[in-house]
Amino acid sequence: MNEFNIKIPSIIDNLRIVESFIDNARDNYNISDDLYGNIMIAVTESVTNAIIHGNNQEREKNVHLSIEALENQIAFEIKDEGTGFDYLNLPDPTSPENLTKPGGRGIFLISNLCDKYKFDQTGSCIKLYFNV
Repeated sequence: MNEFNIKIPSIIDNLRIVESFIDNARDNYNISDDLYGNIMIAVTESVTNAIIHGNNQEREKNVHLSIEALENQIAFEIKDEGTGFDYLNLPDPTSPENLTKPGGRGIFLISNLCDKYKFDQTGSCIKLYFNV
């Protein structure tokens, strides 16, 4: 089992660091092109949510990102330093009243790109699983 971690301040421009982290994972874990695209979108969306919603873009707060190679999966963990949120009661972004809203699709998108995901109890940490 191999695990790598990084910590980045809550600045949107730091998504470049996350992209490099994923590129390195692609090389180290021999990730296919199709899976790479799903990972890139799901992980960067999760980090963006952590920066904007979890840490309220407070530069002194960090986002922690780790990757873990499991037997038939790669798992990415994204953790912010915020108070969390109620992930069990998210509005459905596909319902008619939400279709024109500018946000609210991140978790829906993530759920469709990874094979499994789970939050910790507070909602300040999400783990994304991808089958390899």
